[in-house]
Amino acid sequence: SAIKYCRVYFPIIKDKMDSSSTAIKIQNVWKVFGNTSSEALDAIQNKGISKTEALEEYNSVIGVSDVSFDVNQGEIFCVMGLSGSGKSTLVRHINRLLEPTSGKILINDQDVMQLDRDHLQELRNKKIGMVFQNFALMPHRSVVDNIAMPLEIRGVSKNDRLDAANKILEIVELQGWGNKFAHELSGGMQQRVGLARALAADPEFLLMDEPFSALDPLIRRQLQSEFIKLSKQMKKTTVFITHDLDEAVRVGHRIAIMRDGKVIQIGTPEQIVVNPADEYVADFVKGISRLKVVQAKTIMQTVESYEKLNGKLEENLESVNEHELLSKLIEVSKSKDKPLVVKNNDQKNIGVITQSDLLKAVVEGGDGE
Repeated sequence: SAIKYCRVYFPIIKDKMDSSSTAIKIQNVWKVFGNTSSEALDAIQNKGISKTEALEEYNSVIGVSDVSFDVNQGEIFCVMGLSGSGKSTLVRHINRLLEPTSGKILINDQDVMQLDRDHLQELRNKKIGMVFQNFALMPHRSVVDNIAMPLEIRGVSKNDRLDAANKILEIVELQGWGNKFAHELSGGMQQRVGLARALAADPEFLLMDEPFSALDPLIRRQLQSEFIKLSKQMKKTTVFITHDLDEAVRVGHRIAIMRDGKVIQIGTPEQIVVNPADEYVADFVKGISRLKVVQAKTIMQTVESYEKLNGKLEENLESVNEHELLSKLIEVSKSKDKPLVVKNNDQKNIGVITQSDLLKAVVEGGDGE
């Protein structure tokens, strides 16, 4: 099976995301485009000039504005925003396809900005895989040769790299298509080849720049599902760029929302939907159903609070895990007129959800809020 190959070929697999270990650290990164970018940045930081003034006075464009965040080991960290928000510019700083005007980027505590050309090339070839929106496949190469290309650059022997590429083909469910060329594949299949090529060298990090946005909605959703399933097995630390909040909510462990080069809010999908930082974020999330993101632990009341008003909690009540989503909670409770007991992963009672709690959680997500 695909999972079998995944376990055999990728030996460094962690069982779960290690939220205590930082894999990527972005610190106060600025990117100002223009011949006088340094002068413009100095004026921005010390004189407080605006984006418009930077353009008018210095002919400089602010692409990324003082961005800082950490990405944990094994995390899918989504960066989203409208066109021109700076998200794609930002991701290209991580492997220094773009050089920041100012700031620091650390990968596993190594300062990427201090790497010389050879060590930077080694980082790109061995530790980081990148998937682009436009597939970027070589038209004169077969599918399997496209996938094997990163290993060829590393100097891996032909037999070994083709063997690895064929195993990856099965992981992305393209077995039998190895000898075809890009023009013989659908858009969705070409994007799978792009993902397979990024995975072939077993990188520790994936940078994905709107990888599914060029595809039609049905294929896009299918590839999202396959990527989520694959990510659970391989635990690659991933920075995933998207302009689609539905996609970010579905794919990401956490989301950073950008506007005009700045990060406006960082949080889990639930945190951003339930507590948007400002009207810009609120406008973004108003179309997202709370049923998809709100968890039991967010809407529950404590056992003590419930018992204070209702007496001792009954035995043999239906129980749910603290991470169960609102949609599932409604499904579980709709045939019963009794509260739900919320348990943590150790099966300890930590809260209670009544029908009133469920109704309130749904109503607060309405357009009137």
